[in-house]
Amino acid sequence: MKNITDSFISLGYWPSAGSFGLNTDILATNPINLSVVLGVLIFFGKGVLSDLLDNRKDRILKTIRNSEELREGAIEQLEKARYRLRKVEMEADQFRVNGYSEIEREKLNLINSTYQTLEQLENYKNETIRFEQQRAINRVRQQVFQQALQGALGTLNSCLNNELHLRTITTNIGMFGTMKEKQITN
Repeated sequence: MKNITDSFISLGYWPSAGSFGLNTDILATNPINLSVVLGVLIFFGKGVLSDLLDNRKDRILKTIRNSEELREGAIEQLEKARYRLRKVEMEADQFRVNGYSEIEREKLNLINSTYQTLEQLENYKNETIRFEQQRAINRVRQQVFQQALQGALGTLNSCLNNELHLRTITTNIGMFGTMKEKQITN
């Protein structure tokens, strides 16, 4: 490594008699080198840099145009969605109104049906009460008739003697026989 540095140092001591050489004075050579490099960069890089900037500008403009188209498409879709939303809201309101009407109609039908069922139940109750009353009346009549019959039989048995009793039975048998003959002939 020391050999390399020594060789650069020895270059600085060469005589400058019209030959090309290295100037090791950093302060004197730096502005000159910078101006040369900048001049070369500006001369040759101006076209490349302007092409890069033009391409960048074109891409930015294309992106802006695409963004505008997307924005317009989004606005159009938003308007369509708003229209569909209004339409759906109107349909929902109509369903709601129809639903309320249907509910009221069903409510009235249910009330009417309940009243009819209550009327039928009341009629069944009244018929059942009448039937039970008639049954009770018939039972009471039957008991009264049985008691009257037993009383009459008791009276007859106490009043009738054997001869009268036999005559009554014979008469009744005769009447039954006559009734039977009439039934057979008819």
